[in-house]
Amino acid sequence: MADKPHMNLVFIGHVDHGKSTMVGRILFETGAIDDNTMRKLKEEASKLGKATFEYAFAMDRTKEERARGVTIDLAHKDFKTNKYYFTIIDAPGHRDFVKNMITGASQADAAVLVIDAKDGVQPQTKEHAFLSRTLGIKELIVAVNKMDSVNYDEKRYKEVQEEASKLLKSIGYKDDSVRYIPTSAYDGANLSKRTPDKTPWYSGECMLEALDLLKEVEKPTGKALRVPIQDVYTIGGIGTVPVGRVETGVMKVGEKVIVMPSGASGEVKTIEMHHEQLKEAQPGDNIGFNVRGLGKGDIKRGDVLGDSGNPPTVAKEFTAQIIVLQHPSAIAAGYTPVFHCHTSQTACTLTELQKKLDPKTGEVKEENPKFLKTGDVAIVKIIPTKPLCIENVKEFPQLGRFAIRDMGVTVAAGMVLTVTPK
Repeated sequence: MADKPHMNLVFIGHVDHGKSTMVGRILFETGAIDDNTMRKLKEEASKLGKATFEYAFAMDRTKEERARGVTIDLAHKDFKTNKYYFTIIDAPGHRDFVKNMITGASQADAAVLVIDAKDGVQPQTKEHAFLSRTLGIKELIVAVNKMDSVNYDEKRYKEVQEEASKLLKSIGYKDDSVRYIPTSAYDGANLSKRTPDKTPWYSGECMLEALDLLKEVEKPTGKALRVPIQDVYTIGGIGTVPVGRVETGVMKVGEKVIVMPSGASGEVKTIEMHHEQLKEAQPGDNIGFNVRGLGKGDIKRGDVLGDSGNPPTVAKEFTAQIIVLQHPSAIAAGYTPVFHCHTSQTACTLTELQKKLDPKTGEVKEENPKFLKTGDVAIVKIIPTKPLCIENVKEFPQLGRFAIRDMGVTVAAGMVLTVTPK
């Protein structure tokens, strides 16, 4: 797999617009799922009285999802095109599954926004599009799907494309960063190859060609080292082994590193990935490592390791732009939910609501609003209740985005504009 550049791809869009079927179809047509598996899924689908769901079943693995015909959790699957090796993150369209959608989109490099040709842009099409923008996805492919349900009508395709283009422009996507494709995931139209017999009026790329035209993600190797810690193990004969993903910079054996917020430091002794010893680790590598002079008590999940010359920032307070996704009432200053940022989960207090913005234009709608409710976009000041490593989104995007959770739901998502260090 490593012979091709890797991309994380998320499929987003309103519930029932055909995301899972499209993903299943692509996996099947790129050989990631074999004929045999597909045949079994088809049998299972007709048994459950869901005769057109066999491709969707490729991603929807749990019994509950198959019976309900809905995507609940994030599923990860890999496939290859001529140029890339993709990991697909299939994001649920259902309202109550939006928290999984955030985890998905915040890991993705690009997104496919699926819109049903009959229904056009729906409330969640808007929400997902806005979220992908807030979470930093720069390139989109819009699949105007289920074209078979409108008899491959060019006029209807143009209407939906126009509607989608208006929406995407209004939230800041430029025309040249979006491609539109008329598709039918069920018929396989314009997915792995162009289908001029069905869409003679369309001369653009099919889905796999469009995926190969996505810009390669640059590895932020030139930045300072940042490794958010996922877990810490104690391994006999080695000692303390923290595990995490290198987000930026390069970690080398023999390098002096520091762990924040504790401030403990040491020298990298060994780095290991997939049970192989490495001399250095690059962005995107999930590694286990051992640091001379670092004990079990010095490092824990949610900490961030960096170069001792440029340690990770511990915030005294920070300013962020947030979008409120769902809240039963209203959010006022003093609200203290849990912030999920990289691997950390830390309670933080919104101390000041500074500005309410127009979600479509980003212009200031109201200064110092009294409260925020579902759908609002705002700039707020936040103070962590205990030491938290967080960075400005412009410098370290991977450590500058977060989701806010409370009462078991994702209340908001946001990005850090400025940090006042401790």
